Amino acid sequence: MIDLSFLDISIIIGFFSITLFIGFYVSKKSSSSSSEYFLSGRNMPWWLLGISMVATTFSTDTPNLVTDIVRNNGVSGNWVWWAFLFTGLLTVFVYAKLWRRSNVSTDMEFYELRYSGGGGKFLRGFRAIYLGVIFNVMAMAGVTLAAIKIGEIMLGLDPVETILYAGSITVIFSTVGGFRGVVYTDFILFFVAMAGSIGAAYYLVNLPEVGGLSNLISNENVSDKISIIPSFDNPDVYIPLLIVPLAVQWWSSWYPGAEPGGGGYIAQRMLAAKNENHAIGATFFFNVMHYALRPWPWIIVALASLVVFPDLASIQEAFPNISDDKLGQDLAYPAMLTLLPSGLLGIVVASLGAAYMSTISTHLNWGSSYIVNDFYKQQVNKNASEKELVNIGRISTVILFILSAVFALLLTNALQLFDVILMFGAGTGLIFILRWFWWRINAWSEISAMFVSGFISIILNFSSYGDILFSDSGLFPSYYKFPAVVLFTTVVWVLVTFLTKPDTTESLINFCKKTNPGGPGWNKIKMEAKKQNISFNKPGSDETWSVPLGILCMLCGCFAIYSLLFSTGYFIYGQINDGITFLTIAIVFSFGLKYNWNKLKKLN
Repeated sequence: MIDLSFLDISIIIGFFSITLFIGFYVSKKSSSSSSEYFLSGRNMPWWLLGISMVATTFSTDTPNLVTDIVRNNGVSGNWVWWAFLFTGLLTVFVYAKLWRRSNVSTDMEFYELRYSGGGGKFLRGFRAIYLGVIFNVMAMAGVTLAAIKIGEIMLGLDPVETILYAGSITVIFSTVGGFRGVVYTDFILFFVAMAGSIGAAYYLVNLPEVGGLSNLISNENVSDKISIIPSFDNPDVYIPLLIVPLAVQWWSSWYPGAEPGGGGYIAQRMLAAKNENHAIGATFFFNVMHYALRPWPWIIVALASLVVFPDLASIQEAFPNISDDKLGQDLAYPAMLTLLPSGLLGIVVASLGAAYMSTISTHLNWGSSYIVNDFYKQQVNKNASEKELVNIGRISTVILFILSAVFALLLTNALQLFDVILMFGAGTGLIFILRWFWWRINAWSEISAMFVSGFISIILNFSSYGDILFSDSGLFPSYYKFPAVVLFTTVVWVLVTFLTKPDTTESLINFCKKTNPGGPGWNKIKMEAKKQNISFNKPGSDETWSVPLGILCMLCGCFAIYSLLFSTGYFIYGQINDGITFLTIAIVFSFGLKYNWNKLKKLN
């Protein structure tokens, strides 16, 4: 346990007071309607939404997760989430404008826009609960688990105390301020969180026992962990850490904040943007910050922790009061933060509180929007007044937090939950990508994929069959488990697609009229529309399909951001020539991106 000075306490109290003030300040406008409460009137600028996206994914569990990954698999282990950059930039250059054109209130409303009949209605209601409650509670539980561990190590709080202190402020703020309060405070939370993480990394790497960056990199506990690309000498290392994420995971798996085709709270922010260009700008800014720049302060602290706390035994020895069910490699991050000096410690504790509040408030507002717009309003009371909808939103916000807090008490580490969520969404991602561009996909395609993926994941993760098939002693190596779920799920949903009736031509024409996704996958519907003298293009607009150019922008963006990620890492490692080389590559692809992006803007 650390002793907080008067300065530290003042910084923390001041920060939380400002946050609560903003929540109450915007409460009147947020309460005026459900659109204001969940989308702030759809008039948000790109820079505010982009910063909000970054702040939201800055959660307390993220540095813990990165630390867990680095201590177990080295820096290259982060490719399990770095691979999602492809998903993110596909959303930027292909899907952001489609979501904005759809003009739906939530991405769940998309189902009744895209699919006809009872299947679309069922999906909207079911996935509102499946994602808005079940998956959302799991994601929030991971964030709360990290807060619990930070509270135990840094402040000497037991798990229930941490939940009561951190949770009560967050729930009050989220319930009162709505989405506008979330976005406004995210702006402050972003700068506090960045200052805290960078300040902590700088101080901790210069501790006497660490001895600065050069000594850190050459330390025997660290030297085999710093490679950004895994070694290709051992397939048991490079296949699960690099090949599977880049070849399969990014397009096939659903994960909060990195949904193929866009969705979740990222879609919520795109839908709240002023227009298509602001939606695109916000998501692009988020991807640059999220993948290229923000991870390095966490990685540096994780590497330094290998010097100060080389194994779990050393962490347990330093913090003997930590409960056995919460002991894990992810504890090394908050353990390192206990070594910070007064003042910086207050900023870092405030930044962790900021990260927690930003993420939890976003998840609460996002999940509540599903419950209100896609379940309560559709299934319970279609004639509910705006005041009633806002009140239901506030009640559901409180209930969601309580459920996530209870689940958090049952978890052990962040990586454990990350793997479970990833497996449950395996195989569904391709549908979310293709449903915009292939008329034949229907509601039953998604329903079958969702249930099969979950069923197979349960069998392989929680039964003896999984160990028999995929383990060190099983028929196949363990890293084949994820591709196997993807393959089986994909085969099932493709078969179901062709064995069930397509959506009605009328509903498909209406979908194309509103979003105009284009492409050869809609040729049949275009022909039917022509017979009815219906055109999907605005008068005078360019009819060239924009997706191929969007994919080219995505690839240029990926090369630019990954090169910037590598460049930053090599400069930190002191490998200046490599850093300059990758920085040059990043600049070249940035110019290529700018050129193609300008061409993309001119297309419909």
